[in-house]
Amino acid sequence: MAKKTRKKAPATKPARKTSATKPKAGGSPAARKKAATKKPAPQPGPVVDSGTEAVSSPADRQKLEKLRTRINELDAELVKMLNERAKTVVSVGKLKQKTGIPIYAPHRESAVLDRVLKQNRGPLFDKTVEAVYRELMSGSFALERPLRIGFLGPRGSFSHLASAKHFGQSVDFEDLHSIDGVFTEVSRGHVDYGLVPIENSIGGGIVEALDAFTEHASKVTVYAEAQIEIHHALLANCEPGQIRRIHSKPEIFTQCKTWLATQYPQAEQVPAASSSRAAITAAEECAQAEAIGTVPVAAAIGNSLAGSIYGLSTLFDNIEDRPGNITRFLVLGRQKARKSGDDKTSIMFNTADKPGALVRVLQVFEAAGVNLTHIDKRPSRVRNWQYTFFIDAEGHRDDERLASAIELAASHCKDLTVLGSYPRSRRIL
Repeated sequence: MAKKTRKKAPATKPARKTSATKPKAGGSPAARKKAATKKPAPQPGPVVDSGTEAVSSPADRQKLEKLRTRINELDAELVKMLNERAKTVVSVGKLKQKTGIPIYAPHRESAVLDRVLKQNRGPLFDKTVEAVYRELMSGSFALERPLRIGFLGPRGSFSHLASAKHFGQSVDFEDLHSIDGVFTEVSRGHVDYGLVPIENSIGGGIVEALDAFTEHASKVTVYAEAQIEIHHALLANCEPGQIRRIHSKPEIFTQCKTWLATQYPQAEQVPAASSSRAAITAAEECAQAEAIGTVPVAAAIGNSLAGSIYGLSTLFDNIEDRPGNITRFLVLGRQKARKSGDDKTSIMFNTADKPGALVRVLQVFEAAGVNLTHIDKRPSRVRNWQYTFFIDAEGHRDDERLASAIELAASHCKDLTVLGSYPRSRRIL
């Protein structure tokens, strides 16, 4: 795996680094004078043992050792408490198995994260604490039974990244070839849960996922949601100035258009089916170039996870033109999620073919005081110029107010399906 280097996106064209050389003896009088007045190179500092800093005084060294001893003591206590927690989790898992309660309970996960983040007084950031607890809960899944999570592959895709951030690294990941394939494998029970993109803050609804619901709505349910911030990175195994060809998805090229026009206006942009496929292709081209002794010129735009998987260095991070690019993902399962107290419900429906039908459906939710957070549509696969609508409503399907609104709205529809109620995601991963 190539050693990863991180640089900030430059304001000017990146240039290949050149090593400094010593001035030759002789030359012009001006050159000799410059060499004579040049400051001597700094001398190397004292050699110290690995992991030990050169401190200014014996008192400071003693203080440092005391602090390190305290850290070691805290680590020992922390490991002990983590394992005590794990033993309790195992006991919980045994009770779950007796009663048929799912191992993964998003309402419980949400409650745990809310509680520990409220207890966090710093200096650790909430995002750090959340990441630690997500990995802790992931390890807890493995103690009960490793979960199998399906996502849109190949490995290194943003769906893979979202799955890893939401479920942690202690689950088994299954990369699938299409969004429809994720729905299919969940419905068949070949994976415990599937994660699919449903909406992007820049590009809007993900049509493949919406269309898949029209085929699989009776076999799967929305069990949870996750939001991740999308950051693009330039991945390669060559110097920045050597890049002549860049692989990525057309949408990603659009999202990095200004940066690419400034930094690589002459580079060929090669479209790929996915950002992870782009990383695979760039890695293969780099390997081929090195095998025949030529300079690699291929790069890819994707995420740093793809770079680490396929052996590409991250040359530049966060090269997207517009910050705040968020993708919302849905977790698909086969059982209903329990109420968390802060839920969202996804609904799919087809209206009657008459004037004002859609308005009447929406007015039902308005009259009930139910806020709709999202609305989308897709062409019906039954008849031309008819549409299937998708809405997200605040609340759980078991809430009396929302349940009544759904029942009344259904009377204005040809058909209405509740896709699932689940805890609302309030944090961006």
